[in-house]
Amino acid sequence: MTTYTLRPIGHVESTLTDRTAAPRQPDEGAPDAWLVFDDRYAPALEGLAPGTDILLLTWLDRADRDTLTVHPRGDATRPCTGVFTTRAPDRPNPIGLHTIHILSITDTRVHVRNLEALNATPILDIKPLLTPGG
Repeated sequence: MTTYTLRPIGHVESTLTDRTAAPRQPDEGAPDAWLVFDDRYAPALEGLAPGTDILLLTWLDRADRDTLTVHPRGDATRPCTGVFTTRAPDRPNPIGLHTIHILSITDTRVHVRNLEALNATPILDIKPLLTPGG
């Protein structure tokens, strides 16, 4: 197999530190958080604006990469299914995908709403959220 190298461009600052206590989805009580980018990526943040939505890709560094099946939402009464049909964090390549709203930007720190990522989660990339016809 081919090997690829990913380089984090920053990290998440959040009050969430315990994976078992973290919300599974942003609308389940996820707190506001900060995206903290390495200073060398400051030019890449140009054009981001408060009030907009973006896609955040993270590396779920505390995930189990050997997990291939899960009970959806951790509910043992539900039958096991493949991780590729779920948003479970445990998976072969634990890439987190988050739709987030920008509240404010200060230098290389971006304050966002409702992020369910744990404190110190590595940031891989951000992308604009495109809407149909937009």
